[in-house]
Amino acid sequence: MTEPLDASERPPAADAPADAPADAPADAALEAVAGAGQQLRAPWAASVAGILFALLFTAALLLMRGSPLAADSNREMAQLFAEGRDQWLLVGGLYLAPFAGIMFLWFIAVVRDQLGEREDRFFATVFFGSGLLFVALLFAASAVASAVVVGYRYLGFDAPTVDQMRLVRSLSYTLLFAFASRAAAVFLLSIATLGLRSRTFPRWLAWAGYLFGIVLLLVVTFWDWIVLLLPAWVAVASGFILRQERALRRTTPAAAATTGTPALIRARSRT
Repeated sequence: MTEPLDASERPPAADAPADAPADAPADAALEAVAGAGQQLRAPWAASVAGILFALLFTAALLLMRGSPLAADSNREMAQLFAEGRDQWLLVGGLYLAPFAGIMFLWFIAVVRDQLGEREDRFFATVFFGSGLLFVALLFAASAVASAVVVGYRYLGFDAPTVDQMRLVRSLSYTLLFAFASRAAAVFLLSIATLGLRSRTFPRWLAWAGYLFGIVLLLVVTFWDWIVLLLPAWVAVASGFILRQERALRRTTPAAAATTGTPALIRARSRT
């Protein structure tokens, strides 16, 4: 019978391969996540987010402002709620307005990512802060406007009285048209300045941002629908970004890569 070999006499075990097959799925997953992140930061993402914000914000404002919840007596108000005429306020305040705010945040994030190192820190801080403040005030105004509908439909409360509805309308109106519109004006003024300094936007678009911002600061008190200047400017800027990205991909496909200088900055520097 043969004796077992000592440890020193045993043949050396084969070394494990440098690239273990078990690491391949993890690497592929990381690459997929990185690629998805680059796509979400691409200029076309800012375009889609900006256009969606313009559509959702306009629709939400039309539904909330045009809600037929106006009555002269508490009995008439209760009848309006019983007939389901509060559904337009519910859709506008609980669904369209929050998603409009989310799309606006996405638009801000992608624009900041495209500006990169060229952004002026002072105006970039004002741009970012005013955008966040606008979204917060939009959410607050939508929550106040739809609170009575939520209480009636989902919490089992009685229909609000005429005085309660007037108070809710006054508070939501003040939040949106007196405060959120001013934050939107500061946002337009700051992003117009960033666009001129970094040459991200054409001069006519930047000057339009200045004009719209000044109008929002002064005129919204007298005519509240002027607040739609913000989604109008964002929609035009989104269309411009999308057009520049398509032109860049047609002319120089390699320049559309996500490494190096952002595509939007490269497109403006070529002009």
